[in-house]
Amino acid sequence: MQIFRLYQINKVLLQHGLDELIPDRWMPWYARLMRKTIFWIRNKHKGQPAGVRITMALQSLGPVFIKFGQMLSTRRDLLHPDIANELARLQDKVAPFPSDIAQQIIKDALELNDLSELFKEFHIEPLASASIAQVHAARLHDNQDVVVKVLRPDIRKTIDADMELLFSLAQVVQRWLPDGKRLRPVEVVTEYQKTLVDELDLLRESANGIQLRRNFEGSDALYIPRIYSDYCRHNVLIMERIYGIPVSNVDALLAQNTNMKKLAERGVEVFFTQVFRDSFFHADMHPGNIFVGTQTPSEPRYIAIDFGIVGTLNKEDKRYLAENFVAFFNRDYRKVAQLHADSGWVPRDTNIDEFEMAIRTVCEPIFQKPLAEISFGNVLLQLFNTARRFNMVVQPQLVLLQKTLLYIEGLGRQLYPQLDLWKTAKPFLENWMEEQVGLRAMMTKVKANLPFWSEKLPDMPDLLHDSLQQMKALPLQQQQEHQQLMALQVNNMRATHYGIVGATLIIVAALLPVYGLHWAIPGATGLAGITCWWQSWRKGHKKIKS
Repeated sequence: MQIFRLYQINKVLLQHGLDELIPDRWMPWYARLMRKTIFWIRNKHKGQPAGVRITMALQSLGPVFIKFGQMLSTRRDLLHPDIANELARLQDKVAPFPSDIAQQIIKDALELNDLSELFKEFHIEPLASASIAQVHAARLHDNQDVVVKVLRPDIRKTIDADMELLFSLAQVVQRWLPDGKRLRPVEVVTEYQKTLVDELDLLRESANGIQLRRNFEGSDALYIPRIYSDYCRHNVLIMERIYGIPVSNVDALLAQNTNMKKLAERGVEVFFTQVFRDSFFHADMHPGNIFVGTQTPSEPRYIAIDFGIVGTLNKEDKRYLAENFVAFFNRDYRKVAQLHADSGWVPRDTNIDEFEMAIRTVCEPIFQKPLAEISFGNVLLQLFNTARRFNMVVQPQLVLLQKTLLYIEGLGRQLYPQLDLWKTAKPFLENWMEEQVGLRAMMTKVKANLPFWSEKLPDMPDLLHDSLQQMKALPLQQQQEHQQLMALQVNNMRATHYGIVGATLIIVAALLPVYGLHWAIPGATGLAGITCWWQSWRKGHKKIKS
């Protein structure tokens, strides 16, 4: 099956003449010879431009390849404009499947005898059609305009076949290529498969949309439409219909006097807010899924749809990323190099001095430049070479984030090429870092853990009594060892008690000035808290020495 699918892929690529787009200097003699031996597969679209042929080929190959084309369409700095314009059609103009099939899927999923039971109006012609599903406009009986998203029939079989092929190719790459183990292609394909499978479940997408809407409730930067969860199923989703200008339609945005600078800056703000504040980000932000509201052009607001792919980050990855970004924006390449080693992204025996110089060489030329003046093709090439030189390991859990960042940067380049990406992002990240480290962050964590500690503290005497009772039944030598252990535990418990009391007093001292009390009262309370903290540290230090 995999061999047959590989033959099909090669056949489609050759029938659309994509081999002719590869320069001869990149084609070794054996590749040219192999092409001539497959004489029965000819280019059937010689009269079509390159962009049209590429788009047609990707559509023929299915959703996995369409997703790749969608990502490429945002990188107009890397592609010829004609090719980028054609690839943009893959965002919402993929060939639809028959409407009668879509209607039957909706009726079966919602157990309707007729669509009129739920909809006052239903538009037979699809409003948009993409790689995974297509969308029909409709109106509920309460006159609310909605869209109905319907999963393509039998789409899972096509995706499974392509993923099996990708796994086989990834295993070959990992085993035989020099950089195979460092690139971790099998883990990357596994992560990609997970996101695709998740996208096939529209119930999961509805839950993602509800979460994103809650995260940005009342936001001036991003609007998430309402999801009608009562009418959502695994293959059908009903959502509020939104009206806006596609973010790729720059001419229409300019015609309504949209503040393009603010729009681009808000795109960066929305991305970093999702990643670092919420740890839950829309990971399919190609232009087909992003619109701009028309109500306030001077204060433009994004509208996002299609929540099938979302990404999350754990606390450790998020902290390392934020520290890397801040160090990067401050041009502290030494810290960037050290953070990569500390996080395990490069081997710990890496020469930090050499790694720092390599990062400086790549990054320094792009600072304080607007997007229009940065050659990201050249930057990416240098970054790949640096990664190979220092055995930098690919982080599969960050692949979605990297893809989303490419989308955001591509949108920024399209909307407002003069955008200073670094200047826009740096204040946000610095504020976030201040909230994560330092006294304010410590007090927030203590306050969050205080209920748990308060719940467990009353149980400590009973636990200590039970341990002493058990110790009586032990032999003498074991009793002595146990007594020493218990002494350490008691000391540790006292240190914890002092720490909790100290943290509580410090928080109270910080809140007392709000009530207008004399400065001496919060001062004395804070001093008592610091004293308790000192006792906690001293007992903990004593425990370590013993």
